[in-house]
Amino acid sequence: MTAVVARIRAIPSWQVTLGFALLALGFLIAAQLAAEGPRVRYTTQERSPLVETALGLQAQQKQLQQQILDFRGQIKTLEDEGQGTTAQQRELNASLQQARIEAGLIPLTGTGIVFRLADSTQPVPANGNPADYSITARDIRTVVAELWLAGAEAIAVNGERVVATTGVLDIGGTILVNSAYLAPPYQVSAIGPTDMLDQLGLSQGWIDFIRTRRGRFGVDVSFAEPTTVDIPAFAGSLNLRESRAVPPSPAPSP
Repeated sequence: MTAVVARIRAIPSWQVTLGFALLALGFLIAAQLAAEGPRVRYTTQERSPLVETALGLQAQQKQLQQQILDFRGQIKTLEDEGQGTTAQQRELNASLQQARIEAGLIPLTGTGIVFRLADSTQPVPANGNPADYSITARDIRTVVAELWLAGAEAIAVNGERVVATTGVLDIGGTILVNSAYLAPPYQVSAIGPTDMLDQLGLSQGWIDFIRTRRGRFGVDVSFAEPTTVDIPAFAGSLNLRESRAVPPSPAPSP
């Protein structure tokens, strides 16, 4: 026993310290190796459900993306249908607007011509008819009719819009247009193509009117072509007195 102790004491101290250090390092390595197995098993066991979850989320994402594409397609379809509806509405509004224009319910401005008609200043002969030297309803009707034939789109007499129901009548020393009594001079305004005056000059009815009324009786018929002519809207009332259904046309026989 004494010999063993003496031999241990003979060992240098640095060898003893190195031995303890190596022994401790061996314990640490052994402990790390023992713990490595459970950690790897834990990671492998936990990865499988995570992968499944990720795959499930990816599938849901694809479904949502497809729904988005489907919704976009539906929106595009609705937009296309809306454009068709808008086009139909515009077409109907345009037709309604045209009907209002033709009915004289909308004021218009455009190129045109203005005629001024006034009574003759010539003395009436002893055996003459004073009416021949004055502007009458017949003169107004003639000018209006010739303007329509020349391409007029809208006509007014002293600010009274001429429409399909307009009547021009002699009432005493005045002329009744619509429900307004007008006194001379009379101003007949019309808008339409720029060649209305040329078209009037080609009309035999207009030529006869000027030759007779101005040439023979001296009534004043003058005209002007301003830059723009204003035609007011019809100010009278529109009453539907009677209506009936129109039967369909019979089908042609084969």
